[in-house]
Amino acid sequence: MANLPMLKIGGHTPKYPIVQGGMGVKISGAGLAGAVAANGGIGTIASVGLACDHPLFDGMNYFDINEIAMSEAVTAARAAAPDGVLAVNCMTALTDYDRQVRSACEAGVDIIVSGAGLPMKLPEYTKDFPSVAIVPIVSSVKAADLIIRKWGKQYGRLPDAIVVETPLYAGGHLGATRMEHVTDSAFSLEAVVPELVKYLSDTVHADIPVIAAGGIWDRDDMQRAFGLGAKGVQIGTRFVCTEECDASPRFKQAYLDASEDDVLVIMSPVGIPGRALRNPFVEKYTEGLADSKPCMAACLSHCEYLRAGSTFCIAQALVDAYQGSWETGLFFTGSNVVKCGKIDTVAGIFKELAG
Repeated sequence: MANLPMLKIGGHTPKYPIVQGGMGVKISGAGLAGAVAANGGIGTIASVGLACDHPLFDGMNYFDINEIAMSEAVTAARAAAPDGVLAVNCMTALTDYDRQVRSACEAGVDIIVSGAGLPMKLPEYTKDFPSVAIVPIVSSVKAADLIIRKWGKQYGRLPDAIVVETPLYAGGHLGATRMEHVTDSAFSLEAVVPELVKYLSDTVHADIPVIAAGGIWDRDDMQRAFGLGAKGVQIGTRFVCTEECDASPRFKQAYLDASEDDVLVIMSPVGIPGRALRNPFVEKYTEGLADSKPCMAACLSHCEYLRAGSTFCIAQALVDAYQGSWETGLFFTGSNVVKCGKIDTVAGIFKELAG
């Protein structure tokens, strides 16, 4: 595709301005991230729950094994893409957020992407790794402004890029804090991306690339995002239905079978909305009848299940989905899941998107 913008994030410049979104638990692991990086994009490992099926995890050492699993995942992805650009997505809502960030940096990752809250302390956790770029995920200019002011005042640091994720179409945990924000056009890419580009240029006076996320599927979507001023796009859902994706065959089949009526937004135990597929587990939850497995590891800094026994253990539900349990899993997805019609390859997707 002609006239693609160059996406430079800190000292890292992928061949194509395409970022694969972080999808947990273990949907975007070393297999998918390594393949994306090898094909010229930015491959992203989702840090959440990496310990869940590690042979050293005994049910009591979750946080320690997470660090080991993080190092192994980055090492494996790097072996698949020695010259590629690799990122790790670390949710700020995680109890071991700081440990996961440092573990990823020590393993040699190029970029830390951070959302599910405002990553106010991210520069502190990466200060010993100056070559690691740091990229917050926001849904509004207000959120970006808060981060930039905090980072500038306390750390003398600016973001190396900013991901704008619209709750209108994105998958998993959404940037919205309230249900009514999910469908609010004020949080659309068309509203936020141009405003943020102007803010960064006119107020911050810095060349910080904006990456558009949520609802990006094909070249037309990419061109629309670039037309808004974005220098890159983030794509998650489309990469699930690939041979290289780390999810189970049953997880991928759920995407292939999904219709528009199967996609809904629920309130996550984290306390923010999330987009998922309708299945027996979600239907029971929306009716107030969901059964939950016991808490895996107190992995969230804010969790309604751990605090009050309401909702469910989201870690266990996401692990079940990763392993392919349709009855008991939580299958996060973006709205574009209805476009998944076949199992593709990462190389095939890049050939279509980037020419």
